Amino acid sequence: MLRFTDEHEWLAREGDVATVGITTHAAEQLGDLVFIELPKVGARLVKGEAAAVVESVKAASDVYAPVSGEVTEVNDAALADPASVGSDPQGAGWLYRIRLDDPSALDDLMDEAAYAAFPK
Repeated sequence: MLRFTDEHEWLAREGDVATVGITTHAAEQLGDLVFIELPKVGARLVKGEAAAVVESVKAASDVYAPVSGEVTEVNDAALADPASVGSDPQGAGWLYRIRLDDPSALDDLMDEAAYAAFPK
């Protein structure tokens, strides 16, 4: 089950680890991605703070941590090919994985139906 933020990040939980990326809507708004900067494995992220940067030919945009926790993995393929984030943002273009400090924090995020109804 996917969860979403109002900043257009998505999160998919698997046990106590969640995969994080930008939504299809965010990728469409940014256009062709040319650079991404991801957090380091082992970094502690705080919900709502900048965790990564995605840069397109149009603009650079911060990606915010949807939950607090420790980064366990980054998507090296996305670092090597930023365009893959734009072409499959909610699949192979994921950005990083985070071990959740508090799994109940997901309750504060939108489910798919709420995000679909969220004004964009």
